[in-house]
Amino acid sequence: MTVTETQFQDCFIIEPKVFEDHRGYFFESFNQDRFNELIGAKVNFVQDNESASYKGVLRGLHYQRGEYAQAKLVRAIEGRVLDIVVDLREGSKTYGEHLSIELSASNKKQLFVPRGFAHGFIVLSETAIFSYKCDNYYDKASEGGIIYNDKHLNIDWQLPESQFIIAEKDLELPTFENAKR
Repeated sequence: MTVTETQFQDCFIIEPKVFEDHRGYFFESFNQDRFNELIGAKVNFVQDNESASYKGVLRGLHYQRGEYAQAKLVRAIEGRVLDIVVDLREGSKTYGEHLSIELSASNKKQLFVPRGFAHGFIVLSETAIFSYKCDNYYDKASEGGIIYNDKHLNIDWQLPESQFIIAEKDLELPTFENAKR
């Protein structure tokens, strides 16, 4: 397993060692002890989530506040997604900056997103199955979000906006400036 630092402190790209032969492939997608050793922190995941989506589905930008803040380990099991994280940690050198990375079934990359980040993705392939581990349970009263087209963030979602499929609740999210943290 290879771990690459991003421009954000404590946010890592993780690439598993994949063993391929004439039968297909095998890789260890998660090992708690090895994961904690590689990122240099103890993270205890308590919830796994999975979504299936069609091309153009944009989910996000979401986060949990306060005692229900969540760190996540995300990956695309099927298809391709453009994954986005935004640093919401006030006082951080990278506060308000974002990172985009393509996660796909073929590259098998994972992204570890620490607490204090908004997260979202858009599906680039015809379909995608997206999986994420969370280190805290979801709490509706603690959810927050930022509108996908925020001018401050200026995110390139890599598809024309006419192809976006967005939930009503995500269309009503506040701007970066007005979001509760």
